[in-house]
Amino acid sequence: MSHDLTDRVILITGAAGGLGRSAARHLARCGAVVGVSDINAKGCDETAAMIRDAGGQAHSFPADLSSRDSFLAVADSLARAAGRIDAVVNNAALLVYEKIEDVREETVDRMIGIGLKAPMWGAQALLAHYDPQRGGVIINFASVVAYKGFPGAAVYSAIKGALISLTRVLAAELGPRNVRVNAVAPGSVPTPGALKYVDQKEYERRAATIPLRRIGREEDIDHALAYLLSKEASFVNGAVLNVDGGIVAAG
Repeated sequence: MSHDLTDRVILITGAAGGLGRSAARHLARCGAVVGVSDINAKGCDETAAMIRDAGGQAHSFPADLSSRDSFLAVADSLARAAGRIDAVVNNAALLVYEKIEDVREETVDRMIGIGLKAPMWGAQALLAHYDPQRGGVIINFASVVAYKGFPGAAVYSAIKGALISLTRVLAAELGPRNVRVNAVAPGSVPTPGALKYVDQKEYERRAATIPLRRIGREEDIDHALAYLLSKEASFVNGAVLNVDGGIVAAG
């Protein structure tokens, strides 16, 4: 049974494919009006079209969300189209695996721009357009790499660790304003972005080490998001939900 998100207006970033697209489609099936945004304009439009073709409500807003002005313009457009914004899901990220000696300033700046700056703009976007009486929700995408050391993931891991800290700070800061802030931390989900770096054989190896003995699926993350966005999670604030089959718990 899906969580009821009828009449919720949800902006989700990084929704041109992978976990973002899957989440956008699932939240729309739960009844939400979904604003999808991504730097990939074609993929962004395709996601919105998929939702509308299935009978859902979606608006497409291609943009570089690392820019504060661009993010806030997207939020303005969604609020004009749907009346307000009830939730922001900060999923967009840039994943680059490099040895530390190969990391260059341009890559770090791009990764921080979309991985850490954008969630801050997302919080500002929600505050500008939510109804304090209804309340608001922010969900940030963390990762198991924030807890475990994975060689080659220095920049990405540092950003995800910072995002967990940001989640906790915003939960404390915005809770009195009727805004809940939580994070999900997926583990080993073979999205198109991840498959650029991790082949199927490696995923099979990982599955054998995960306590539940399987890798993650997109729907695992979809259901976690729907729960955190729903009224059933109305007293959940400042949590990091590890959707990882037990990777973090097993150490």
